[in-house]
Amino acid sequence: DVESTTAMAGSGANIILFTTGLGTPTGNPITPVIKVASNTELAEKMPDIIDFETGAIIRGEQTIEQTADQLMEYILEVASGKPTKAMELNQNDFIPWKRGVSL
Repeated sequence: DVESTTAMAGSGANIILFTTGLGTPTGNPITPVIKVASNTELAEKMPDIIDFETGAIIRGEQTIEQTADQLMEYILEVASGKPTKAMELNQNDFIPWKRGVSL
């Protein structure tokens, strides 16, 4: 996870959308990382690290398009200076690519 965000930041990403179903707590010292929970249970279990949750789609309370519009608004807020959860926690992870298998 951290290797991937490091690679994305290194390749020039301005904002990283990091989707998670397990709740990997990661940030990046260069590029804001928006952690997107794929389910409400995770978002409720780890509110200190999840920035945006999409569980309303699974529950049938919102369409994909409605949730996408909300996520886009959040991305614009972060691009305008709003800190992500990782930034608030000073979670600045950086791991260059390793040779061999990475688990």
